[in-house]
Amino acid sequence: MKKLALLISTLFLTVGLAAAQNTGGVKGKIRTADGDGISGALVTARQDGDDIKSTKADNKGNFVLEGLKPGKYNFVFSRTGFSSGLKADFEVEAGKIKDLGDNLYLRVDRGTQVIINGSVFNQDGFAIYGAKIKIERVSGDGKTKKIGSGYTSRSGEFTFRFPESTTKFRITASAKGVEESKEVEVEGAAIYRLAITLNLKKEENENNR
Repeated sequence: MKKLALLISTLFLTVGLAAAQNTGGVKGKIRTADGDGISGALVTARQDGDDIKSTKADNKGNFVLEGLKPGKYNFVFSRTGFSSGLKADFEVEAGKIKDLGDNLYLRVDRGTQVIINGSVFNQDGFAIYGAKIKIERVSGDGKTKKIGSGYTSRSGEFTFRFPESTTKFRITASAKGVEESKEVEVEGAAIYRLAITLNLKKEENENNR
């Protein structure tokens, strides 16, 4: 029995090595225009108009797509909230994992963006310039993760843009030691507006008029 098991194991290993030698693959990293990796981006190998094989990028945007027969392929890259990308007529060679290069960028599709547009005022209704803004994503268990920050303009406004998603954001405004937060439920691509009021001391109110 041991000899039979060893024989079967050796047979599968030989077949696996032969298959690996007869096929090839590609690797790469899918990025935003800022160079950040795009987690979960879909990579699809197409040949003669047919989808041959697909894989997803890891949380840093890296991927490896193996098991492709030698030949030329079009590689399509896609992710919700981004315009699709294409690497055309790329040659796959047997026994090799070839790098698709470092220019696999996807641009944000502004037609499918979540836009958080807010304003910060004091209790008298005057805009607060230079208030610090922090935005966090709130998970289902109530935990938060900071995903952006900035400052209000002279008109007291701020804007954040994200790919389309269904989630909850917490936006916190702070100035002169005073801090207030608001949460926004996001259900898809749209402009979400909010206003935050900070109760500043009287002399600080005067400085913001």
